[in-house]
Amino acid sequence: MAGRVEAATMGGEIDEEGDERGSMWELDQKLDQSMDEEAGRLRNMYREKKFSALLLLQLSFQSLGVVYGDLGTSPLYVFYNTFPHGIKDPEDIIGALSLIIYSLTLIPLLKYVFVVCKANDNGQGGTLALYSLLCRHAKVKTIQNQHRTDEELTTYSRTTFHEHSFAAKTKRWLEKRTSRKTALLIIVLVGTCMVIGDGILTPAISVLSAAGGLRVNLPHISNGIVVFVAVVILVSLFSVQHYGTDRVGWLFAPIVFLWFLSIASIGMYNIWKHDTSVLKAFSPVYIYRYFKRGGRDRWTSLGGIMLSITGIEALFADLSHFPVSAVQIAFTVIVFPCLLLAYSGQAAYIRRYPDHVADAFYRSIPGSVYWPMFIIATAAAIVASQATISATFSLVKQALAHGCFPRVKVVHTSRKFLGQIYVPDINWILMILCIAVTAGFKNQSQIGNAYGTAVVIVMLVTTLLMTLIMILVWRCHWVLVLIFTILSLVVECTYFSAMLFKIDQGGWVPLVIAAAFLLIMSVWHYGTLKRYEFEMHSRVSMAWILGLGPRLGLVRVPGVGLVYTELASGVPHIFSHFITNLPAIHSVVVFVCVKNLPVYTVPEEERFLVKRIGPKNFHMFRCVARYGYRDLHKKDDDFEKRLFESLFLYVRLESMMEGGCSDSDEYSNCGSQQQLKDKLGNGNENENLATFDTFDSIESITPVKRVSHTVTASSQMSGGVDELEFINRCRDAGVVHIMGNTVIRARREARFYKKIAIDYVYAFLRKICREHSAIYNVPQESLLNVGQIFYV
Repeated sequence: MAGRVEAATMGGEIDEEGDERGSMWELDQKLDQSMDEEAGRLRNMYREKKFSALLLLQLSFQSLGVVYGDLGTSPLYVFYNTFPHGIKDPEDIIGALSLIIYSLTLIPLLKYVFVVCKANDNGQGGTLALYSLLCRHAKVKTIQNQHRTDEELTTYSRTTFHEHSFAAKTKRWLEKRTSRKTALLIIVLVGTCMVIGDGILTPAISVLSAAGGLRVNLPHISNGIVVFVAVVILVSLFSVQHYGTDRVGWLFAPIVFLWFLSIASIGMYNIWKHDTSVLKAFSPVYIYRYFKRGGRDRWTSLGGIMLSITGIEALFADLSHFPVSAVQIAFTVIVFPCLLLAYSGQAAYIRRYPDHVADAFYRSIPGSVYWPMFIIATAAAIVASQATISATFSLVKQALAHGCFPRVKVVHTSRKFLGQIYVPDINWILMILCIAVTAGFKNQSQIGNAYGTAVVIVMLVTTLLMTLIMILVWRCHWVLVLIFTILSLVVECTYFSAMLFKIDQGGWVPLVIAAAFLLIMSVWHYGTLKRYEFEMHSRVSMAWILGLGPRLGLVRVPGVGLVYTELASGVPHIFSHFITNLPAIHSVVVFVCVKNLPVYTVPEEERFLVKRIGPKNFHMFRCVARYGYRDLHKKDDDFEKRLFESLFLYVRLESMMEGGCSDSDEYSNCGSQQQLKDKLGNGNENENLATFDTFDSIESITPVKRVSHTVTASSQMSGGVDELEFINRCRDAGVVHIMGNTVIRARREARFYKKIAIDYVYAFLRKICREHSAIYNVPQESLLNVGQIFYV
């Protein structure tokens, strides 16, 4: 069994023989120092509280450009999509406005801003962030590669509950069957695919609606020219994505803030000038009257009203950039009242001019400020599109970490902000599809129908995930969970039923896009899962490793072999496959496992987990590199260098802890936490510098006689050569990265859909995706691929 050891650092040398008086004096000094530090900390807290309000207001202002651009540009196209065939009854305008007011109140304000945003994963939002949060509180991951040491990370926060509680029963119900875990993952992937669809539809409808203002003041311009201008803006927007938003990001908040002030001012002007009676729409009785008048058109108009709350999915996905309180202040103080004034003003205008509903936003602008407002609207549409594109990149990065997306290149575009990334392949796919949607439909109505369908499905997925979050994470009473779920589903299913009537009018677009991405993500995850299961079932026993040397006539060649595997325990099959075909191994062998955990980040000091495999004279180690779903393998990171630093640290700490146990005739667990405390003392206040196991977790606890080896390395160590120097010499001799090139094939008797998925779809995706060596920046001259085939 693995003896786990926590190694701690000391500020200076350890004096094990200090007398009691000296110890008491040192204790008094430490107490005085800690009291001074506590007093300083309290002073700093008081100073921070004094200025925290100002900082919070600053962050609230900055959140406008990142979080609310998409939601804020909805007034460009809502009324046109609500009444695509014109207005038959002026009272319908009041009913539609009342529906918009209460939709904004119930969904963005009450549900998302004050409930869903609190369900973030250490500040990270989106469907996959919610899924990661659930994976920490229940064993619902389909790939079970977690270890108990992963739960001790500082970022691995989770709550516990009583065994007989409703949360515990729900947890057991989810964990009981694999089909339930798979169903949960598919629901999450559906929501993720719909948000990716938003990355296509938001730029299309926002930019096309903004460019449509040209026709209002220049009537001779045709719709084709408007579409051409929109396509030019979109191509320019996607073409500059590789520069990132670090240089121009400071402009986003002022642009969106100016946009909100402008639409609110124009709204108040229109209410005062045209019809103040629209304010009666704040009474919900007009919603009842609106539907009482009957007709299918009034029910399907919900699809257009639905567009007034689009952008909430981007709001939650972009949450990571700001604290929740800043997002809440920005919405309640600026966004919500400005949107209410903007919609009320448009309603007042079209009450007087119902024939202008197709261009209600631009026609309601006073002539003296028309062109400045057109420029502001275009800039706001670009900012809204940029926020959605950035959210799509982040979502793809999270899907990569969960093993649900093919390996694509991820570029870090900012040295200051971790979340600013660029995914070239996804960027060009989004651009092509966005241009196709814009040029193909050529009008806002059909794009709006597609957009609304995508958003309402994301809302439904979020509601289902929030139900589990409230039970497993927040441990709410089941009555509160039931109230939240029923109220959310009633509102969202009402909108969804209205969108069903518009599937043939453009609503099919997000369904097709989501189906294509869902197929890719599902097949890739299935292949990844089968590869991991194959690794687990075919791993090599420790007894086989112990008998390798003299029985197989192995030669230990100078150098270090880094064997990459997906296993965090056990010896991978590619190692035995390599040795069987080439009976030689390097003087030092390190099994490297790079795995992603359901946490947003893993601190650098906790990144590597090192342990020894077998006796000392085998010189075999395991190194597990752990990453969160926001962590990046940046190009300038020296992965190999940091790996060796962790290995050297482990060897030093092991030598401090044990008394050369590997030189004895028998070996067993030669380290314990108590031994380390005896060595380092019990008064250490510093926490885990490194975490390691003295033996691999698959080793038997039965003592095993040491086998004599004819390996030069062993004789050198027995001659007194320090192990650190030996590893350094091997490193200087050369480092070889050994990676498995595993090919998956469907069995002959497999069903035809499995053959298509594995032999064609997965094989194609694997062929075009990035290699592991490129992700880990492995030099090609040091790379050795080991091929193997297995059938599913």
